[in-house]
Amino acid sequence: MFKKILIFYSILFAFQSVVVAQNGNVKPLTIGEIRTIKSKILNEDRTLNIYLPHNFDKTKSYPVIYLLDGSINEDFIHVTGLVQFFNQMYAMPETIVVGIANIDRKKDFTFHTDLKDLQKDYPTTGHSDKFINFLEKELKPYIENQFKTTDTYVFGQSLGGLLATEILLKKPEMFNNYFIISPSLWWDDESLLKQANQLLSKVPDTKKFIYISVGKGEHPVMIKDAEDLYDTLKKSNKKNWTVEYKMMETDNHATILHRSLYEGLVKLFPYQEPKN
Repeated sequence: MFKKILIFYSILFAFQSVVVAQNGNVKPLTIGEIRTIKSKILNEDRTLNIYLPHNFDKTKSYPVIYLLDGSINEDFIHVTGLVQFFNQMYAMPETIVVGIANIDRKKDFTFHTDLKDLQKDYPTTGHSDKFINFLEKELKPYIENQFKTTDTYVFGQSLGGLLATEILLKKPEMFNNYFIISPSLWWDDESLLKQANQLLSKVPDTKKFIYISVGKGEHPVMIKDAEDLYDTLKKSNKKNWTVEYKMMETDNHATILHRSLYEGLVKLFPYQEPKN
């Protein structure tokens, strides 16, 4: 019996040694940082998933993409992969991505509505004004204090596209580049779209790149509203605005984001020969 026990422990020890040896070769794969910012405006902690370029240098300045729906299980991973690919294969400079993790996107991305059906379906709705103030007065200053930055982007889809449109029309100076994908402009009986001309008359004509897209497989109202937004922006005669529109022929609301961002980034950053 003693001999069997000895053999058993010898095998167990050998197995543990192999596991330890294998684990000794395991290293974490790090593409950035997870930070928490305490927001007085929102009265809550917000998680930031921050992608840093492979050769990140604190002494260098970088463009920054602010990604709405930026949780790990939302759009953060595939968008950072797209950014890294465009840096490798296209003329996009190394860029920081700040993914803003959601707590309640229906609350944060929508403005007030008096429509009873929307109030019923979206009981927490109507606080985009606070979220925009958070972006402007807390998040952006925090990022600009932590990193040296240049151009800024906002990426938003669906309700995130609604929010990006609201920022463009009400506080356009917040970002240099707007990627507005399948915006939910149907919200509040299209009231933001109806106010667009009036709001645009007060907007300064400073340099902007604005990319709007929608999927051919989406609801007809989504398609019409995206096209109307594009037409309204083009007719505003902002000479320093570059406004692009893309109908994604094979996409619907669920599939559009990644391919659409690819098409939009190509407009800004043409192909270049690989660096290596």
